[in-house]
Amino acid sequence: MNPLVEQIHAVLPQTQCTKCGYDGCLPYATAISEGEEINRCPPGGDEGISALAKILNRSPLPLNTEDCGEHVPLQLAIIEERHCIGCTLCIQACPVDAIIGANKFMHTIVAELCTGCELCVAPCPVDCIEMIPANRQWTEQDANKAWHNYQHREKRLQQQKEAESARLATAAERTLSKNSLDLQTTTPEVKDTKQQAIAAALAKARARRQAVTPTTE
Repeated sequence: MNPLVEQIHAVLPQTQCTKCGYDGCLPYATAISEGEEINRCPPGGDEGISALAKILNRSPLPLNTEDCGEHVPLQLAIIEERHCIGCTLCIQACPVDAIIGANKFMHTIVAELCTGCELCVAPCPVDCIEMIPANRQWTEQDANKAWHNYQHREKRLQQQKEAESARLATAAERTLSKNSLDLQTTTPEVKDTKQQAIAAALAKARARRQAVTPTTE
């Protein structure tokens, strides 16, 4: 990681909420190092903006609430389990693997892993997820844990993607080999059948001509 990006990234809260308009804290840190404004992180609030301003020797700015939303105290997502249908959409949306469950089984949010990012709320088709006050402060330890969990999830998803690509490639290769083998084994028979059909058609045509052509004496 670029040293400046690393400094900026260390200041960001690692909630991975994407409210800044980027796909996570690292992309935002990279953008800041390239000139992006430092006031697009609602979870970091004014304190985070001041820390970024100090690192970059820039003037602090008020939080961009119009584009990124208001700063709110740390929240925690909870699932109203009696309404959960086990669709797994919230699991897929969670950037830090803070939700456990399986298809058609009730899901549960692990409170100590939840970053309060709210990304699980919108995908829920039955609106059974709500945000409640966490009643505690987000700490540097929380940020480090969230970054570790985020990296672990990204690595797992990449491995799954590569495994699926390899599976599809193998399946395609097997299908191609099978089709090639089928073509090799069936082509001579098909060719013989066509030749026989042509020969039979020619024979019939000759027979008809002979039948209608008058004989000369």
